[in-house]
Amino acid sequence: MLSPVHEYSLLIIERHLDTFGHVNNSTYLELFEAARWDWITSNGFGLERIRELRQGPVVLEINLRFKREIRNRQTIVIRTWLEAYEGKVCTVLQEMRDPAGELYCEGRFVCALFDLDARRLLTPTSDWLVALGMERPLASDKV
Repeated sequence: MLSPVHEYSLLIIERHLDTFGHVNNSTYLELFEAARWDWITSNGFGLERIRELRQGPVVLEINLRFKREIRNRQTIVIRTWLEAYEGKVCTVLQEMRDPAGELYCEGRFVCALFDLDARRLLTPTSDWLVALGMERPLASDKV
């Protein structure tokens, strides 16, 4: 584990459900994405900073494992952390658990920092490493 674990809690509501009465498989991706946005935004790399720098996260690969069904009005906690960073590519792990710690879904996301103008992957910058919890911001850094 290269970074501290970020936790994002939410209540599953009716719009998250499919016709079987549990969370739809595509909704898991939306919920995991919301947690990743909360993670980097809380570390100073939100949408405003992305627009300013013209750099942002891109997902290159996704692997989800569904362990238990999540139902309506259930509280879940999404845990997010950085597992590895090699060259320009990192691996982010995420888990959906209930408040008692029971695992419902786990995801592995291969990601990178993307240059929005040049349309290419970037070597991780100091700002980006701070966003992922790998570095601490300097007092002089604009975060």
